[in-house]
Amino acid sequence: MWLLCGASLMIILDGTIVTVALPAIQRSLGFSAANLSWVMNAYLIAFGSLLLLAGRLGDLSGRKRVFGCGLAVFTAASLLCGLATSPAMLIAARFAQGFGGAMASAVSLGMIVTLFPQPREQAKAIGAFSFVGAAGASIGLVLGGILTETVGWHWIFFVNVPIGLIASLLAVRVLEPDRGTTLRRGADWLGAALATAGLMLGVYAISGTARYGWGSSHTLITTVLAIGILAAFVIRQATARTPLLPLRVLSVRNVTGANLAQLLVIAAALGFQVIVTLYMQRVARDSPAASGLGLLPTAAVIGIVSLGFSARIAARFGQRAMLLAGLLLIAAALTLLACMPLHGSYLAHLLGPLVLFGAGGGLTLPALASLAMSGATQSDAGLASGLFNTTQQIGGALGLAVLSALAAARTARLQVAGFAGAAALTSGYRLAFATGAGLVVAAFIVATALLRGTRSGPQRSQVTDAATGEARV
Repeated sequence: MWLLCGASLMIILDGTIVTVALPAIQRSLGFSAANLSWVMNAYLIAFGSLLLLAGRLGDLSGRKRVFGCGLAVFTAASLLCGLATSPAMLIAARFAQGFGGAMASAVSLGMIVTLFPQPREQAKAIGAFSFVGAAGASIGLVLGGILTETVGWHWIFFVNVPIGLIASLLAVRVLEPDRGTTLRRGADWLGAALATAGLMLGVYAISGTARYGWGSSHTLITTVLAIGILAAFVIRQATARTPLLPLRVLSVRNVTGANLAQLLVIAAALGFQVIVTLYMQRVARDSPAASGLGLLPTAAVIGIVSLGFSARIAARFGQRAMLLAGLLLIAAALTLLACMPLHGSYLAHLLGPLVLFGAGGGLTLPALASLAMSGATQSDAGLASGLFNTTQQIGGALGLAVLSALAAARTARLQVAGFAGAAALTSGYRLAFATGAGLVVAAFIVATALLRGTRSGPQRSQVTDAATGEARV
């Protein structure tokens, strides 16, 4: 458990640790303003598009093998990122990092579910894993600012190398080998190619909106192509003998509902994190390190709630009830931020919503993970884990693109109308927070309509056997 959480933390850190170092990277390597976003997008596109394939490969060839290979690729790519001497070299290494991160992350949740089959223990383990995922993004902002200001941006990548090496050695000794269902049954390589290409184009279209705009021909063409390829993937899964994503998995209401709700919540959460950071740096004039530290109360409260209370709350009230309560808290926090005054102070206007958001996140994230994995069998755990991580990445990319674009458009419009810089920026950020609150309300509606209650105590649950398709209790 410590190994899986530590490796997950390292990989999640890399999604945000680069954010505050982008100006230093641009100056050092000579990135143009247009190409700088690819330092983030290369990682995001590779990571988000390969999770589903990596999760299924874990089921077929063994999750320990896929996890170890992913750690090795991620560690080697991190070293290349730190040694990069040109924009092209850094972008290529970031793509490789995303590939390795996807392999390791896609099977982690599935391994935890199989390691802890007892419901109460599983709830505690998922709570810890969810805390690592939520806190890692905030810690990445803090660590990125500190390393960039003290020893240079190269070390935001070099720091992964010793951690990755230690984790790889421990994985060999600690994790029990699993044989999987073997690749001889068929891995549906055509379906894998369609899923990877469709998701890659979809994430590319979303991440490119900051540069090309939502209504541009570039965005429309790539979006239509992505939808067409994903539609072909669905048709393939309905007809293939051994599909990559058996459609019966999506017939489980909790799996479908949890993934849809997560897509909406993560869209709001990642946008919230970035917009709050921008507010603190551009309006409140905080340093990168200070703005990262400002988010630590959210991470701390998520840890307290998810590690200390979520398992007991789920055992008493059920995962669905815990999720709905968490969503209401997150929506309330974003609504308060949407009403933030122009010259708001951290203690008076930010700290309260940050703590409230943390409490909501500490309830929401473990509940979503448990519900999304509730219909997974032993042979489908990697697939369910990969699907859960895929919707998380797609939601993050979508939320970041939408909320950032809305804030930027509102700010530009007000600046043209003659508003001062701080006033225009604050108004744009308010719109982003209000939109995020709307996304969370939509997640609440999805959860209410689709999800069924579960408790973390002894219970009888019907799942579908992956090999025979028969229902079993």
